Amino acid sequence: MKKTMNTVLRLLLIPALLFSMFAGISAKANAESDLGLTVDAAILIDADSGKILYEENANTSLGIASMTKMMTEYLLLDAIDAGTVKWDQEYRVTDYTYRMSQNRALSNVPLRADGSYTIRELYEAMAIYSANAATVAIAETIAGTETEFLKLMNKKAEELGLKDYKFVNSTGLNNADLFGMHPSGTGPEDENVMPAKSVAKLAYHLLKDHPKVLDTSKITKKTFREGTDDAIEMSNWNFMLPGLVFQYEGVDGLKTGTTNFAGHCFTGTAERNGTRLIAVVMKAVDASGQGSYKARFDATAKLFDYGFTQFSKHEIIPADYKFKDQKTVKVTKGKEDKVAIAVKEPISFMVKSSEKDLYKPKLELDKKSLEAEVKKDTVVGKVVIERTEGTDYGFIDGKEFSSDVVTTGAVERASGISLFFQGIGSFFGNLWGGISDFVGGLF
Repeated sequence: MKKTMNTVLRLLLIPALLFSMFAGISAKANAESDLGLTVDAAILIDADSGKILYEENANTSLGIASMTKMMTEYLLLDAIDAGTVKWDQEYRVTDYTYRMSQNRALSNVPLRADGSYTIRELYEAMAIYSANAATVAIAETIAGTETEFLKLMNKKAEELGLKDYKFVNSTGLNNADLFGMHPSGTGPEDENVMPAKSVAKLAYHLLKDHPKVLDTSKITKKTFREGTDDAIEMSNWNFMLPGLVFQYEGVDGLKTGTTNFAGHCFTGTAERNGTRLIAVVMKAVDASGQGSYKARFDATAKLFDYGFTQFSKHEIIPADYKFKDQKTVKVTKGKEDKVAIAVKEPISFMVKSSEKDLYKPKLELDKKSLEAEVKKDTVVGKVVIERTEGTDYGFIDGKEFSSDVVTTGAVERASGISLFFQGIGSFFGNLWGGISDFVGGLF
């Protein structure tokens, strides 16, 4: 009986042991692909091409806190470029911005109730010190009220192709901190939300369209209203800037964010040896699960380390690349019956050196034949790059790896007599083909 029981126990243990083995293998595989980030979401992209190098939970909408101010910066810089707002334009303090600016528990530079401030002063306070009242002042300058400014924020978000976003104010504060003066149509406890991928896309387009934003975001310290009784030193909340406690080589932006709802967030950018990266971390915590400034900057440093050490720009397909199985396309009514084709522009992007050979070209022809006259550089299709194995995250703006495929030469139209004989040849060729089919059908 005892022997029988031992046998039964062994049989019962076998599935458990097998499950344990496979679970261990799976866990190990996951650990190898994980950067060890303790965040709710993260993403890393190449700022030049928008190629996504890494992402974790990047499509889930989360609180963005003061990273919101990147959108306010965007709209202000658009307005400056359009000439509808000027840097030396004066803003008169409203009751709303005065009350907000006096709350030093929030990030603020105090504004005088009867004071006026230039847009440049307010912009620097927003970009360097994340000053909230200064941000609302900018929103009021551009749109009249923060409620109207929200409409501009939503319009720009749609233009940029952001997804799953919700803006309820211009600053990123929880609406509960706005003295009951939160924008019309929003709730008293609302807060701005967006997925990490959309935050990265916003930063990507901000740097593309307004690269001078970095001239201000990289300033570590500046005195607001220097030389006046209102002077106050503004220290940048981006502690990864040179000379600050978590300095990281090449960092020059972009925007931090912290609220109870959003946790500790950061959109950072750094440039080394001609390569610029953008990293977003959301609700970063330390090993004990506590959110902190250090946690968000440590997570960002891991992303930057990964990007700068593991990736480099590679030319996947050169210009004039020719396809072994399709070097030409057919030409009708021409002096030649075919024309050579090739890839027009090279395709290059950031990729791990060890994974470069996993990307292969695929020809997609729009036109399998052309009618003469055919000009050089006539587009006949495109080449698409596909990854043969593993995961590719694509590009932040959703574009594909592709380049036009064009004719590399020209084909003149044949003369009238040549076309006549081509027609006769085609007629008899088709006739003979029809007879052959008919005779073949008899047997």
